[in-house]
Amino acid sequence: MADLKITGVVPPVVVPDTPDHELDVPSFERLIDRMIDAGVDGLFFLGSSGEVVFSTDARRRQIISEAVRIVDHRVPVLAGIIDTETERVIEHGKVAQELGADALVATAPFYALGGMAEVEEHFRILHEELDLPLFAYDIPVCVHTKLPWPLLVKLGKEGVLAGVKDSSGDDISFRYLCQENEKAGHPLSLLTGHEIVVDGAYLSGADGSVPGLANVEPEGYVRMWKAAQAGDWATVKAEQDRLNEISHIFDVTSGVQGYAGGVGAFKTALWLLGVFDSNTMPRPVKALEGDNVEAIKKVLVDTGLLEG
Repeated sequence: MADLKITGVVPPVVVPDTPDHELDVPSFERLIDRMIDAGVDGLFFLGSSGEVVFSTDARRRQIISEAVRIVDHRVPVLAGIIDTETERVIEHGKVAQELGADALVATAPFYALGGMAEVEEHFRILHEELDLPLFAYDIPVCVHTKLPWPLLVKLGKEGVLAGVKDSSGDDISFRYLCQENEKAGHPLSLLTGHEIVVDGAYLSGADGSVPGLANVEPEGYVRMWKAAQAGDWATVKAEQDRLNEISHIFDVTSGVQGYAGGVGAFKTALWLLGVFDSNTMPRPVKALEGDNVEAIKKVLVDTGLLEG
């Protein structure tokens, strides 16, 4: 089942936590409804922004179950089934299927690193064992394997993969992937996770985007996608430029790095906007506080998302 075509804006949904580290369901519902109301085309749960690697199996099940309930068929639900090796990924995939996800998203195996033969076989096994469309998640910074565009196109042509979520940061590879996918008859839905240069990805031929910043400002990404569909590239660039001003929530903080500064900025912005009840992070990551919160607030005020 590689025939599901996902296009448009598919945010990787940030997960709100209560101060005692439980899933904050009311905040989760507000966030999901807010993005659907803004016109997003799908939602990706349990990705990097969705705390997949911080979540126990029970927590993953809860997140997908609540997501499917809240979304209620309004947009496709993509579920991350990311884990170290193939058998564990299959287990997550079967749970996601059971709970009502529309598509599955998996990375290359990690920890026990292999070569491209093992990576290819990994995706083939997932396709054979699972019954939902499968998207490859290319994120070498986390899994230490770059998925080569020739392999992705090959697996797309053979019906193993329905699409690719590209967070590689390798714009050259992504450009080749778009061109070769088109020459092959466009078997893959190609989604960029490079939220700062979505405009360039659309010009290259991307079918959509998976921008974490759309949790904070979904309307701009929706407008950008619609403008790209209309061939209005001046508007596409203008929207990207405006969104990039908001993206400075990532770099105005100090004394934090990695997940604390990235997803921590998303959660803090959503808390300041009244969408989340707190900016609690998964253990052992600390929530942003003090001057860092004030710095993010200033960006939101300066860009018109929050009143001063």
